[in-house]
Amino acid sequence: MQLFSCIYLGMDKILSEAEAATATDRVFKALADPGRRRLLDRLRVKGGLTLTALCDGMPMSRQAVKKHLTQLEEANLVVTRWAGRELEHYLNPMPIHAITKRWIKPFEHARLDALWNLKKQLED
Repeated sequence: MQLFSCIYLGMDKILSEAEAATATDRVFKALADPGRRRLLDRLRVKGGLTLTALCDGMPMSRQAVKKHLTQLEEANLVVTRWAGRELEHYLNPMPIHAITKRWIKPFEHARLDALWNLKKQLED
């Protein structure tokens, strides 16, 4: 079996090509939803948020936030830890890093940075 990549799953585990493709598909599917991206942004700014804290300011029900968090956990983008009676949520940046290395790094960064800067200047 040919090994494709090493993706952090809480423990170091080498995945087969098919397993890595499935894991990558879950990450892309999780990132496709703007609500899930907003949750990830909030966890990027401040980790260790509880479900109640994550629900504050979200334009969706508590059940919907929990469903989105479950999908983010299945994609390994969010990890949880019990702190007493509360479940804290943290961003796991490793799956995004793996995507960056595979899908973005092969392109020339200087040109991408120049295009990004041009876009920002035109938007301002």
